[in-house]
Amino acid sequence: MYKVTVLYGPPDSTEEFDRYYDQTHIPIAQQMTGLKRWTVCRFEPAPDGTPPEYHYQAELYTDSRADLELVLESQAGKAANEDVANFASGGAVFLFGEEREVPVR
Repeated sequence: MYKVTVLYGPPDSTEEFDRYYDQTHIPIAQQMTGLKRWTVCRFEPAPDGTPPEYHYQAELYTDSRADLELVLESQAGKAANEDVANFASGGAVFLFGEEREVPVR
């Protein structure tokens, strides 16, 4: 599967970020059609207490890069992308790539 990973830097207010992401951004982004999977992760400190470099991660999956580009270029995809500036005070990094599974032994 092909995916875009979005890494969100530490925001000015984690509470405001989380509230906005859950209550506003997700409903906007859910209007995108063509996604096969969508996962999110809120990062926690390392076992030694070191704070994470990023606050949050979202991964959006499609069958191919071409499919992902169609999703992102759609009206709903553009709206979701434009909305990022409304809550990502710590910045956002977008990474694109093909995911593959490695067998576990």
